[in-house]
Amino acid sequence: MDINTKIAEELGIRKEQASAAVKLIDEGCTIPFIARYRKEATGALSDEILRNLYDRLVYLRNLEDKKQTVLASIEEQGKLTEELRAQILAAETQVAVDDLYRPYRPKRRTRATIAKEKGLEPLANLILLQKMTETPLEEAKNYINPEKEVSTAEDALNGAKDILAESVSDNADFRTHIRELTMKHGQLLSAAKDPEAESVYEMYYEFSESLSKLAGHRILAISRGEKEKFLIVKIDAPVDRILSYLDRKLITAPSAPTAAVLHEVTEDAYNRLIAPAIEREIRSDLFEKAEDGAIRVFGKNLEQLLMQPPIAGQVVLGWDPAFRTGCKLAVVDPTGKVLDTTVIYPTAPQNRVEEAKAVLKKLISKYHITLISLGNGTASRESEQIIVQLLKEIPEPVQYIIVNEAGASVYSASKLATEEFPQFDVGQRSAASMARRLQDPLAELVKIDPKSIGVGQYQHDMNQKKLTEALDGVVEDCVNRVGVDLNTASASLLEYVSGVSKAIAKNIVLYREENGKFASRSQLLKVAKLGPKAYEQCAGFMRISDGKNPLDATGVHPESYAATKQLLETLGYTLSDVTDRNVAGISKKVRDYKKLAQDLEIGELTLRDIVKELETPARDPREDMPKPILRSDVLEIKDLTPGMVLKGTVRNVIDFGAFVDIGVHQDGLVHISQMCDRFIKHPLEVVSVGDIVEVKVLSVDVKKQRIQLTMKI
Repeated sequence: MDINTKIAEELGIRKEQASAAVKLIDEGCTIPFIARYRKEATGALSDEILRNLYDRLVYLRNLEDKKQTVLASIEEQGKLTEELRAQILAAETQVAVDDLYRPYRPKRRTRATIAKEKGLEPLANLILLQKMTETPLEEAKNYINPEKEVSTAEDALNGAKDILAESVSDNADFRTHIRELTMKHGQLLSAAKDPEAESVYEMYYEFSESLSKLAGHRILAISRGEKEKFLIVKIDAPVDRILSYLDRKLITAPSAPTAAVLHEVTEDAYNRLIAPAIEREIRSDLFEKAEDGAIRVFGKNLEQLLMQPPIAGQVVLGWDPAFRTGCKLAVVDPTGKVLDTTVIYPTAPQNRVEEAKAVLKKLISKYHITLISLGNGTASRESEQIIVQLLKEIPEPVQYIIVNEAGASVYSASKLATEEFPQFDVGQRSAASMARRLQDPLAELVKIDPKSIGVGQYQHDMNQKKLTEALDGVVEDCVNRVGVDLNTASASLLEYVSGVSKAIAKNIVLYREENGKFASRSQLLKVAKLGPKAYEQCAGFMRISDGKNPLDATGVHPESYAATKQLLETLGYTLSDVTDRNVAGISKKVRDYKKLAQDLEIGELTLRDIVKELETPARDPREDMPKPILRSDVLEIKDLTPGMVLKGTVRNVIDFGAFVDIGVHQDGLVHISQMCDRFIKHPLEVVSVGDIVEVKVLSVDVKKQRIQLTMKI
């Protein structure tokens, strides 16, 4: 198989694009680096396409390795024909290779192997030839051999049938066709293990749906219900069609005495050997596809969450709400530095509301706090009511926002948080995180395992290695798209930069502590373990805002500095103009990008990127994202009435809808059918995490804390 051609066909790109990307990956280049700084080579493939390309490259290379292993094994047995070799080499999936290898794979002792040991293979072959004049049972008498435990003709015939059944089961073409028939006409059935038991899986207590139409979230829910022992699940295959197909393939002489025996063989082969394996394979394949779909949605949600715009230039009060242990507060300055921490007890059982307000008023006045970032956990509603009362009593213009605190407890108890705030307890660390994840969501959320951030579905049921790799890739793409400030970035943020390992990230922070601020990107080469290759991969994503070279503050890669200086000179600018932001109209001065690129001896795509960077140096791509909703009044679920129209923030997108925060602590569900008037396959076609949407309340169930919303207003 020509892997590069195959990948190009699958992804709808040119072969030379695929070949260039594969070459760069093999040279040790990262996906963000290739996407950003090797556009000429790949024809500007996006990071998303490059990640898909990488996944397929790994799969197809593993497939080729498997083919070679299988071919070597069959050749060693002396059974490799040219036809079989061609079939194996042409196989496009690991399942297809497994099917072809099945007859030759070393087996444990089966009923068929035992029958062969008893010398019954010639009888099996005679039955299969279907040229007998007497009945198979009569012929079987010739194979009675008490020494080999074949005492009767029935024993001999049963042994021959076992051999034939295994032969049918091992036929790759049969299995492929049966798999296709089952997928096309089969159904997934689920039933309650105990119909009286209450559970979240009650809608699947009597459930059936065509395998070909089964939605991913249903597959994941049913699998979990089975795992938790609430459901019994099976595949209802089109057995009559399958047996009819096998009979047509096996029985070439329907009137021969062997026909009845061969029909028994096909039934046994299917029911005992093929059906259980096909059911396992199909269910595994369905789950894997549903899992891949859920991981894609999780990744998209995570990307939107990480790319939320930072709220810059404000002193923020982080508020981690609680009852018995009190509400932990942390005052954080615009740079993320913690100025003060304290604990107040305005909630039950203490209810020291006035005392808490007095502390808050002092903090707001002393540190000029303009924003309160309240976590949405336990005691959040009670804390919000106190905040709203307080805002009405003070002269300062302060607003508040409710922040999803998913993962805060994981972070605050982590080794990283202990190193960052050794003098704080977990509550104080959590409060500081509440404030910082508002000031710079990306910088703060990278400290938390992406699986703990709360924007996925069924993530604990998935292949954790696959999920981790996918989510880490999303975080890596986001961090590199934004870029990092080399002189302020934490090790947690730096380790997601292209080419930077955890060890190098720690060494960068250590170098900074020992030598002061970085004055230039080239200083990175003095950092322990950061060699020329790592420098090439990471330098363009590092920013130095007040360094010696103004280009260090932009996304221009050091390898293009000479061409950039020449470009500036050609168009009548100097490096000082970059520092003074005097190059805003540079794109209007470029008459012919192609000719100018040739003159500068760089690619046209690279030139366009350089011009864009010079026009808006250090521009944050998150500026285009919707800003979070700041609140100054409280709303409770009991205040909601059907027909009420509200603005809300999309908190999570799942296969069947989206959860929207409308400020009442219980997110409302907009079902996929309530998102728009046109048909959509997935909610992501309409909304993303972080979007600000206008919704209308359809229904409210206060007891079950359920809110149904619609976007069809």
